[in-house]
Amino acid sequence: MEGASDGFEAVTSEGSSAEQSPAPSQGKAVGEDGDPAEKPPLPEPAGTAQSERGWNQPSPSQNSVLPESTEKGTMTVSMIKDNGTSWKTWPNFENQECFPGEVIQQDYHMPDVLTVRVETGSDSFQEVVVKVERPTYKKPFLGGFRNVSTGVEFHNAGSQTNPKKRPDKGIQLFCRGTQTAVEKNAQQQTRNTTSTQMTKTGLYVSNMTDKLITPGKYFTAEEYHKRRLEAAIVIQKYFRRWHAAYLVQNLKEQRRLRLAQEAQEELQKKWEKEEKLIREYEKKLNPKTREDFELLYHDLELWMQEETERINRTLTGGKRKAALFALLEEETELIACIGMHKLSANLENQQKAILHFLGKCAQPRRWKAFDGKITEMDTPNSLRGKELLEIYRSINTKDIPKDERISVLLTLKWTVKEHECKLTEELVALIDREIDLLSREVKECNLEGLRKRICTLFLQYIKTPEFNPQVAGLIKVPQDPLTLYKNVYFCHSCEKYLPPSEFPIPASSYTIGRCRSCYQLDNEARKRESYFKYRLILEDLRKSEVDYQDDSKIVFLVQLPDMQYLIEKIWNCQSALSACSDLYELVMVRWDKQREWSPWNTILLTKEEADAHLKLCNLQKTYEAPFIYRIEQKHIRAKSYFARIPAMASFLHRSNNQSNVNSSKENSSLNLKK
Repeated sequence: MEGASDGFEAVTSEGSSAEQSPAPSQGKAVGEDGDPAEKPPLPEPAGTAQSERGWNQPSPSQNSVLPESTEKGTMTVSMIKDNGTSWKTWPNFENQECFPGEVIQQDYHMPDVLTVRVETGSDSFQEVVVKVERPTYKKPFLGGFRNVSTGVEFHNAGSQTNPKKRPDKGIQLFCRGTQTAVEKNAQQQTRNTTSTQMTKTGLYVSNMTDKLITPGKYFTAEEYHKRRLEAAIVIQKYFRRWHAAYLVQNLKEQRRLRLAQEAQEELQKKWEKEEKLIREYEKKLNPKTREDFELLYHDLELWMQEETERINRTLTGGKRKAALFALLEEETELIACIGMHKLSANLENQQKAILHFLGKCAQPRRWKAFDGKITEMDTPNSLRGKELLEIYRSINTKDIPKDERISVLLTLKWTVKEHECKLTEELVALIDREIDLLSREVKECNLEGLRKRICTLFLQYIKTPEFNPQVAGLIKVPQDPLTLYKNVYFCHSCEKYLPPSEFPIPASSYTIGRCRSCYQLDNEARKRESYFKYRLILEDLRKSEVDYQDDSKIVFLVQLPDMQYLIEKIWNCQSALSACSDLYELVMVRWDKQREWSPWNTILLTKEEADAHLKLCNLQKTYEAPFIYRIEQKHIRAKSYFARIPAMASFLHRSNNQSNVNSSKENSSLNLKK
């Protein structure tokens, strides 16, 4: 509100209760929007009071409150002064009633124009026209207080006029970058004040450590920049020299590490090869399994072929016949020696199999707990099996004192006498006989047959479920004769009826031929072939195909003779790339890794070559056309051989259809590119 010689204006917010303070030259009537339910009660400030009579007492010394009917509006008061004096203006609400201690509830809507009666003198009054200006914005709440006795709220007013709009200077005064700048504290060294002392009267300062400074040669800006350029060039030279030396050193270190790694790999390969040779030599020197004896017979056949070829090349006539006869005699002796080793190995393997079987009977029950630990529990049946195992080991022990032997026999006797049957009676009788012979000082070499009979009968006793319940789940239960009759086949070679598991059925056979023992005997007598190396290649191939997890089936139909034909006749026992002929180093992998393995989708390589081959994505771009042509020719030969096998025919037709589909896709893609 501004005071003037002609009049003044008063502006109030609509719907606010404003605090009024008297002034000699100007007056204020300002209010703020507020809801009594939302504003917290504030203490009443000193020197502020409300008239209990309402608006009918315009005393200059009292604070007055505009009624609530002034909501939502701004009141402008214009007054013409007579004597040049301004007085405080008050709205005239003559029809309202007020009661002490009661909150006034107004139901009044302020009009746009009001007429206010203003006292200008002691006996003179003047009517003033007040124009109400509606606010265009909501004024902020600046606080206030509430009368405790009446409950009327008083709001503080900040301004009666619209805020002054700041002029637009055309530049951005506030930005996000300056308000969110990252500040950093840095330490700074403070000044260090120093002073010097000169020689004067009464004081001598030595000048022995002083330095004489003379001005140097003056140089221009061009010379200065030239010197800096030359210094920069020198620095670059030294840095480039250091960088080059650093790169060369790194290359040397990488070369050294690579050579060391290659040397280590070569040593590893050499060591593995030597281990394989030593293991093969041990197998030939101390044969124990069927594969070991196959290697022996195969080496015998190779030696016979070499000797026969040498005799035929160097000798003729009677000398040749005599040399062949001597060679035949030597072969017979070697076969007899191999047979003796085979008998002893069979006895040893049989004893190991019996101990392994009894060890299974003595094993406790095991299960894995929730935390991964293995829990073991001994049951009465497992304890019984462990007891029988210890007794069997004791009676098979040789070169023990006579007293210990008698003690073992008595323990065995009291163990088997718990069950009365024909088997136990015979076993007890044999035990009594051996004890009687031992008391008569009979030599141990004469008791070997009796001890073998005791061991055999006791083993039969152990394998009886009535005496050893743990063995019931390990022995082969005799099948129903009718079911056994349907699953029995006749071997025309040994003239025996055997189950199907005893007949090796090649993939190219139409009928069941000879049993395994007949095949083995025929191989030892005639062919003397060893499938040990081919078995290793086939096992590695099957493991790699299982890792693909694409339901490959053909690799499990291929047998050892088929693998031998594939390696010897088609791939000539050598790698397709490096022509390596060591079968221990060769493996078979897929030619096209997107399709399952088959004899017409394979390649024979070394282990390193196979790893590099499986990493290729496009065979046509990697290999040359002549090499691919040679591989395809080998695949065609394999197809022609395995097409005669009934089990392979369906897979062959399926692979042909798949190849036709792939070729059509390639042709369509080429046409699209064109």
